[in-house]
Formats: sequence, C-alpha cells, structure tokens
Amino acid sequence: MSASALRTLLKSARYEVLPTAGIVDRISEHVVPGRTITVTASTGLSLEATLSTAEQLQALGYTAVPHIAARMVQGRTELEEILDRLGHAGIDTIFVPAGDATPPAGGYASALDLLVDLTSMAPPITQIGVSAYPESHPIIPDDVTVQAMWDKRDYATQIVSNLCFDPGIVSTWLARVRARGIELPLILGIAGKVELAKLAKVATKIGVGESTRFLRKNTATFTRMAKPGGYNPRKFLDRLSPVLDDPYMGIGGLHIYTFNQIKDTEAWRRKQLELLGDPDPTSVVS
Repeated sequence: MSASALRTLLKSARYEVLPTAGIVDRISEHVVPGRTITVTASTGLSLEATLSTAEQLQALGYTAVPHIAARMVQGRTELEEILDRLGHAGIDTIFVPAGDATPPAGGYASALDLLVDLTSMAPPITQIGVSAYPESHPIIPDDVTVQAMWDKRDYATQIVSNLCFDPGIVSTWLARVRARGIELPLILGIAGKVELAKLAKVATKIGVGESTRFLRKNTATFTRMAKPGGYNPRKFLDRLSPVLDDPYMGIGGLHIYTFNQIKDTEAWRRKQLELLGDPDPTSVVS
C-alpha cells in the first residue's frame, strides 16, 4: 500500500468506544476534536448511555455516531423520539446493528426491521452504517449474516466490518461481497493497540451477562493477544495492502475498535503517521 493511501486511512480513522463512566473525559484528554467517534449500544450499559455519550461528544466537536441497536428499541414511537433527540444534537450519522437484547425490547427483531421503518420517517440522518462479518458470527449462522447484508444494502450508506485478525480471510470475504453485487463503501474494522489486561478490565464494567457476551464475541481478540508478540495493527494493515489499494474493493476508511483504550490507540495512530512523515498527525481528513 502506498504511504499516501495509508496516511489518508490513518488520518480519517474513526474510533469505537463503549459508553462507560468517564469515557468522554478520556476522549477529550487524548483525541483532538473533529475525529469520528462511534458509541456502542449494549443491554448492560443501556441505550440512554449510548445517546448521552454521543450527545456530549458531538457538543465537544467530535463527529458522534451512536449505535442504535434495533432489538433495544421498543418500537416506532421510541425510534421517532431518538431521531428527534439526535436531530437536536446535530447528529446525522448512525450505525444500526441488530443488538443482543433477548427477547427484543419491542417491535424490531432485526436491524432490517428498524431500517425499513426509518425510511418512512424522513429523519435528519444522512449516513447509516450496518454490520458485516468477515468471520462467522458467534451467535448468527453465516447464511443469515450474508442474506442480512444483502437485504440491508438499499437502506444503508456504508458497511462496517467486525473484527478479524486474518488478512487472508478479510480479502477473500470482501471479494465475495463485491462479487455478490454489494457496492457500499466498506469501513474496515481493526483492533487498535490493545492490552489484554485492560481488555479484560473493560469486560467487567458492563455487567455480568453482558460481560459474558462480550468475552464470547471477542474470543479471537483474547486469543491473538495472548500469543507471543501479540497483535500488531500496522502489520495487519500492511498485509492487507493489495485490498486497500484496489479501488474495486471500495475501502472507505478505518474503524478502530479501541475497547476504551483511547490513550494507547491514539498514541499508536500518531506514531504511525509520524513514521510515514506526516507533518501534523493530529489533523483529521474531512
């Protein structure tokens, strides 16, 4: 991958965080306003925590992207209230996963259900991201995730890939996605510079049941980081160079899963940009 292409991806990279206590202060301490920050939704932390965190970040000058987990929304009335709230906060981008709420809180059993309803509301939302899984989902069968991505393509503006630590799997999967006719830009999900002990600590903050799901969904992260040498996000990106350089693959950006290790992730990103000769690694590509 060319240095300029990698610089562009790193300068525009967005961060995913969990809405735990104190996360807004930590972001404002280590990350320059202007960066896109996505805020997860989980039953252990509540949708209110997601929305409140997103509102605070947007007010501080970040581009906040709340995750609106379909199975956590009670129905059309609550969805309308959420959209009104986001409009007042100036938030125009959302990410819509199905979520893990069991049973669903209301009328939306899947992300597609919510997306269909969303189109009839004329909301102030201009960008909508949906999930994609290069590797098997720990709960949902592969054929279901593939069909779901196809079904959602007409309602979304981008797809965001879940974590995968094998560049070969990512390359093969993305080629198949494009061959199926899904042309939405892909925001490539990668893990940031994450320490295993800190990752385990995050899991304890989100409730017992939620923590169990968190650990199960991120088994690959623990396994990879427990190996000698751990995980190196730069090496991962370098091995994906042919995909990142190929316009047909449609890589639209990087989505860095921070697991709330904001300081470490931002320090890693800045270091990579400095190594690439970037004169201002804190700047953001608009």
